[in-house]
Amino acid sequence: MPRAPKLASFPAIRGALTFYQICSIITGVGLLLLVAEMILKYTPLHIELFAGGSGGFLWFAPVIAGADCLWWSLFLPATNGCEMISTGDGFNISLFILVAHGWFYVVYLFACFRIWSLMRWPFLRFITLALGGVVPLLSFFMEARVAREVRRYLAEREAAAAASDSPTVPASEGTR
Repeated sequence: MPRAPKLASFPAIRGALTFYQICSIITGVGLLLLVAEMILKYTPLHIELFAGGSGGFLWFAPVIAGADCLWWSLFLPATNGCEMISTGDGFNISLFILVAHGWFYVVYLFACFRIWSLMRWPFLRFITLALGGVVPLLSFFMEARVAREVRRYLAEREAAAAASDSPTVPASEGTR
């Protein structure tokens, strides 16, 4: 039988749940932006988003496939060492999205680990939580499900603890 979280750790679990929910939403949005960026760059559109530079405040710059790219490598990135060369100048928002999501995924993993360890779930549950940061839209579904399950579990355990702590009064004594 798996060990249950201690009642004393419930405030920490609530804090970890809030942190997990925030990280889950930020990671999910970052992943959706990353998917959009990859679609723009590696489909026949071949563009990247830039801020500032010669194109103005926000603009799309073309991406040129390198000389060593085969026709099929334009649609399957990193298959044969094909290098996509950006022609834009200014701040590369597409690259920023990539780096920001990667670093925030580490924070998201910490949030997953924290809620997982405090709730004392099986290891497979941690893997499922971690996949939320790499499978588009999964983090949103996992956030809602985990929040619902954790809140329900905490409420049930607190109600059971309150019921076991209260003294029982026989029915004949309570009606005097």
